[in-house]
Amino acid sequence: MKQNWHLYLMASLYILAGINHFRKPGMYLKIIPPFFKNPKLINNLSGFAEITLGILLMISFTKNFAAWGIIALLIAVFPANLYMYQNKKASFNLPRWILFVRLPLQIVLIFWAYQYTL
Repeated sequence: MKQNWHLYLMASLYILAGINHFRKPGMYLKIIPPFFKNPKLINNLSGFAEITLGILLMISFTKNFAAWGIIALLIAVFPANLYMYQNKKASFNLPRWILFVRLPLQIVLIFWAYQYTL
């Protein structure tokens, strides 16, 4: 059986990103739009979700569930990406064009996760 390195790459990226929510929470708190009332809770939940979904993605019988969970997560965190684009304080001083290009990148990530729902 051929190793699916793409799957393990994706899983690893989500696990590492999830861990980073706990190592450097300020980075994530900065990009959570102010209309969300409990940014610390949102940061912790999204970090936990990334770690959990990344692990579940590597298990054959939970892969499909995890991929759908990642798609839902990518949709749920889109307001943070939009907020980064719209708000200079949340942009990490990145050029606006990079922040703009990052928005449709979510579609690419969703498509990548979708490959594991089939």
